[in-house]
Amino acid sequence: MKSTQAKGTSSRRVIKAPVLHHVNLKTIRMQEMIDWYAIVIGGRKNFQDPVMAFVTNDAANHRIALITSPRLTDDPDRESHIGMHHTAFEHASVDDLLDTWVRLNEERIEPHMCLDHGFTISFYYVDPDGNSVELQADWFGDWAKSTEFLQTSPEFASGPIGKFVDPGKMVAARTAGTDLQELHRMAYAGELSPENTPHIRIAM
Repeated sequence: MKSTQAKGTSSRRVIKAPVLHHVNLKTIRMQEMIDWYAIVIGGRKNFQDPVMAFVTNDAANHRIALITSPRLTDDPDRESHIGMHHTAFEHASVDDLLDTWVRLNEERIEPHMCLDHGFTISFYYVDPDGNSVELQADWFGDWAKSTEFLQTSPEFASGPIGKFVDPGKMVAARTAGTDLQELHRMAYAGELSPENTPHIRIAM
């Protein structure tokens, strides 16, 4: 009897790790938010009523939930308040991320900062409510390899934020024939940096 109880207790203590399914955003700009996520990540609306909307860009029933209330207001001091800094969506390849930057640039949707983190290349945009949204791609194309880099790289440890990059310079270099390995080297070495320091949207 004691052995059975011990086994059951041990089983209950095993972490059955869930995967992230969606984020829920409070908004006072419901339709603007739906339209923006449609343009930026290919979001499509599965449900909407006067209070809530459910948006997805894959086979899931929703990845972003939106909720509104007449009591909600903007937070002019959000950058100095605790809370979520950004959500992130991963592209299958660096080429896909760069192609998305070109498409959004034509829509006049520009990132507020772009960073080569060493293991990912990440472009950060601002949605209509002022939430930061990261579009990223894994330089290694392999989570095991990028995780190893994050855990073992002295260069990453000395500067985890990485190097600011200019996506226009990256696209121009790619168009000129630079391969992705060299593009990453250039970006992480600071050779493709923007003219002005980007706004990181957090009070420092």
